[in-house]
Amino acid sequence: MGLFKGILMEKQFVPEDFVPVVLQLGVALGFVVLVMVLTHIIGGKRRRIRSIRKEDNFECGIEIKGNARFPFSVKYFLIAILFVLFDVEVIFFYPWAVGFRDFGWSGFWEMILFIGFFLSGFYYIYKKGALDWNK
Repeated sequence: MGLFKGILMEKQFVPEDFVPVVLQLGVALGFVVLVMVLTHIIGGKRRRIRSIRKEDNFECGIEIKGNARFPFSVKYFLIAILFVLFDVEVIFFYPWAVGFRDFGWSGFWEMILFIGFFLSGFYYIYKKGALDWNK
């Protein structure tokens, strides 16, 4: 803290030091204003044409079939959460594998404990039936 404070005390800031910041801010704001004005000038006025076909949703050239508000199964979200959970847990294996020799026996037993927790969670979701695709 003392060294950092000493460095700040040595330098006296003058208004000329902030000219590049003000210049960059001015250029950025000028660009935004210029683009917004040009889009209104070049784009011109557009008429609102309302028709049944015009109001339809359109995505990728595929015709709409059914209602977009159908309910998703909770199973879908459960599988997504399980994927994220196990994906994140597997990420912890990589640093351990890289530094395996440096961790020694204590690192080995800690990873065995981690794998035990990992497998107990896997066993729990298996017993709950979360991985049964036929339900």
